[in-house]
Amino acid sequence: MSRFTRIFVTLFVLSLTAVSGFASATNYTLWINGRTGGGVVGNYNSFTYWGPDTTAAGINKKSVNWDGYNSISSQNGKIRDALDCFCTGPNWCYVATHSAGDLMMGYTLANYGASSRLKKNASPNSAGVCGNSDGTSQTGWNIKWVRAASGAGGGSELSDAGSWAVSEPLVKDLKTTTARAMYNHNNTANVWFYMYAGAKGTLYSGILPGQDDEAVAYHSTGGVAGSSGGSYCNPSDWFCNDLTLGTAANEGGSAKWSFHSVSFRDDNESHNHYANGNWGGIVGVVRTAVVNSAN
Repeated sequence: MSRFTRIFVTLFVLSLTAVSGFASATNYTLWINGRTGGGVVGNYNSFTYWGPDTTAAGINKKSVNWDGYNSISSQNGKIRDALDCFCTGPNWCYVATHSAGDLMMGYTLANYGASSRLKKNASPNSAGVCGNSDGTSQTGWNIKWVRAASGAGGGSELSDAGSWAVSEPLVKDLKTTTARAMYNHNNTANVWFYMYAGAKGTLYSGILPGQDDEAVAYHSTGGVAGSSGGSYCNPSDWFCNDLTLGTAANEGGSAKWSFHSVSFRDDNESHNHYANGNWGGIVGVVRTAVVNSAN
């Protein structure tokens, strides 16, 4: 074999390897539940918390299940396992969260978003843990964006008032001052959080300031910065400051956390907090957005 032929064959093999590596890249859509849980932990195909698993919910959808009861810190390893599995190496992820799932994801990125992660093979075992792919590592995860349905990164006054079972470790984490001091909400490892705020509240949710979806108020679902919650509303409400769309400061001058943008504000007060096992409430709004953009 001539020297020229050997060089040609070598280049041809390398090109096939490059094409093969490129073709193996996959996008995934991860759904991270909130309080109460429901899906089987470790089973990324268990969508009990959300609704029928036959419903479209983004490309290669996976349900990242945690128990929705214990503390954010104690359950966080479940989320890191999923991100390692599906969002390392050539693979990229879209992430959707609900309620305390927003607190969970924010905590993950603030504390581990710049950590060294071994690249995984996207083939989880029964515990939801994947094997190493090639033995190399990377910094953080490959995440395109996070879309938060009724994000509870700023906590809820229902937790402050003991309206939920006060013995739950997660409820203690969801106190407004605790949630807001838990991690640096401005540190998202440069991943954008797109916030979806529901406003179909009820009379019994009167302890929630401003507009709310029965469980979480606009100060949290809108990603408003600060050490405690405030009162924010739709433009039609004259009695409190407006929650603005996008990244702009709210009426009255309060800022949103860095890399947080309000994509949906429930001006018609049509969407409550609950998925109701059928992708309902504000979760349904996020699901539609994910279907249209996670591909």
